[in-house]
Amino acid sequence: MVDASITPIDRGTITADSNNIVEGFSLGTAADPNPETVMADGPVYNVIIDHPEATILWDTGSHPDAADGHWPEELYAAFEHSGLRPLEDDLADAGYDVDDVDAVIQTHLHLDHAGGLYAFEGTDVPIYVHERELKYAYYSAKTDAGDEAYVAGDFDRDLNWEIVHRDREQHFADLEFVRLPGHTPGLLGLVLELDDIGTVVLAGDQAYTRANYRDERPMGGQLLWSKRHWLESLRTVQEIERRRDATVICGHDGDDLETLREL
Repeated sequence: MVDASITPIDRGTITADSNNIVEGFSLGTAADPNPETVMADGPVYNVIIDHPEATILWDTGSHPDAADGHWPEELYAAFEHSGLRPLEDDLADAGYDVDDVDAVIQTHLHLDHAGGLYAFEGTDVPIYVHERELKYAYYSAKTDAGDEAYVAGDFDRDLNWEIVHRDREQHFADLEFVRLPGHTPGLLGLVLELDDIGTVVLAGDQAYTRANYRDERPMGGQLLWSKRHWLESLRTVQEIERRRDATVICGHDGDDLETLREL
């Protein structure tokens, strides 16, 4: 156990069709062939981990210009992001400065998670990312294949990449990186062993919302790189929760964000 604190940083809200969030959320039937579209809101948040070895930023959120052309127009229409602000401003509201950050952990490099990396361009701040994620992000952004949710302008920068190669690695005491492929090939979850709190799992977008995790319902097809890998990663997180009586925090769930604030 480590004497560390975790502080969530509010980065706004994403609104999207619930069928993107939970597969088959609103299916047509013979009696109702055209069901009403249900839109869902989900928070975007980053986390500051005040660890004895470093002040760590978990994810960097969306680029402040996402609505003004930084995101492709069709993606912004599907995943509208309100409350967009520079990372520096949201950190300041939580009592931190960009210069306070000693390390960044990128769960993955999708446009709503890597858009604040500009703040660390040209610095020696290590940016932890899984090898599989970095390769797939460049493949997607620089070719016509892959996943359209990667924007080269987020990560194709002068950054001090610290590459995670294995499925489990530890770079700070009682803070373990766990690769959870499914949403993307190299998504990283964090397992923290905290004094007075116990085990906390930041699962990130392995589960976008609590329904994905609790009810074992995958995200919609647009949000999954591999359903088979997603299910295997779900079992990995469930096993950690069972063995360590862990608190699991999902990536965009409002109730889970409140739980995180109360820890």
